[in-house]
Amino acid sequence: NKSTPAHRNRDIERQPGYLKPEHCAPPPPRSSSDTMWFIRDGCGITCGIITWLLVFYAEFVVVFVMLLPAKNVVYSLFNGVLFNGLAFLALASHAKAMCTDPGAVPKGNATKEFIESLQLKPGQVVYKCPKCCSIKPDRAHHCSVCKRCIKKMDHHCPWVNNCVGENNQKYFVLFTMYIALISFHALILVAFHFFFCFEEDWSKCSGFSPPATVILLILLSFEGLLFLIFTAVMFGTQVHSICTDETGIEQLKKEERRWAKRSKWMNMKVVFGHPFSVAWLSPFATPDHGKADVYQYIV
Repeated sequence: NKSTPAHRNRDIERQPGYLKPEHCAPPPPRSSSDTMWFIRDGCGITCGIITWLLVFYAEFVVVFVMLLPAKNVVYSLFNGVLFNGLAFLALASHAKAMCTDPGAVPKGNATKEFIESLQLKPGQVVYKCPKCCSIKPDRAHHCSVCKRCIKKMDHHCPWVNNCVGENNQKYFVLFTMYIALISFHALILVAFHFFFCFEEDWSKCSGFSPPATVILLILLSFEGLLFLIFTAVMFGTQVHSICTDETGIEQLKKEERRWAKRSKWMNMKVVFGHPFSVAWLSPFATPDHGKADVYQYIV
């Protein structure tokens, strides 16, 4: 049988002397100022800022162009509370996905002392990442942007300026869901606004001039449609990935499954928390992973 590229890479890591622990410095102590996770990547930071600005633009058009000029107070109040609530949850989810450690393996732990502490038996092997000098647990992959090995890394997303891994996947899924919901809501509000304004004078429909109002609404429609499609597809792929317990990278590389198979519902609870509750929908609730995988350094 011909070995796959992934298997060949693993074989290289099994060779004697590959670990070279003498080349690894001990991991630096983690200081209190280093507790917040944030990736200093120009592209990611720019994408993150653009994300917030696009949400604020949608807020502006929905509130000041469509809802405040509306004559029906109940209609304006209900839609205003709903849209702003969902937008707040979307931005909170984005912030949590961006500033949560996705599951980084301690950097520089491939030291002689750590390898000896594993008490390897004959025939047992450990895998070392030559880029960040870490002993990698199973299902961890190196991210070239974060410059770290990430446990259960799905992909690196520039829109949240972070990797999506085992510790922040819940927040990323919530972010895609809430952005899809506010995009859908905005499109419905735009449709209603066009419908009602065609029946009466446009000058009474908005505090802005008719041409400005139309341009603002068209731009919001384009933004809403684009992000509805993008985030809905991303939400679907993420839920599928969680249910099958196979990350995006593992699917792409067609890696051999070496971990225990669980039910789809159990896989959802591992990501969103045990037991099922309304906290699944909250970006402020840290999930209790329950009987999550205990990642093995030794294979």
